[in-house]
Amino acid sequence: MHVIQLQGPLRLGEAVDHFRDAVDEALAAAEPRLVVNLAEVPMIDSSGVGVLVKALTSAKQRGGMVNLVNPSKFVLQTLRLVGVLNLFKIFEEEDSAIEFFT
Repeated sequence: MHVIQLQGPLRLGEAVDHFRDAVDEALAAAEPRLVVNLAEVPMIDSSGVGVLVKALTSAKQRGGMVNLVNPSKFVLQTLRLVGVLNLFKIFEEEDSAIEFFT
């Protein structure tokens, strides 16, 4: 299992590029179980949502899953608005998201 801790807005540009690299690195290491901590992410745009959905698709193809931790109200609303919120398991605490995989 791999934990990705994000900080700041997850939008087009450097933030999304770094997130995509972290996801690719985790999946390349044959680790299809990802925990993405969004506690310090105040907003997400469509490119950020795209990377989350791509991460989930890639993880599921390898028999894994992506769990989200403590997304902000704005992030939750954005994921709900674009219709992908129900694809993810949401946890309030990182420990709970990690325990889900064990």
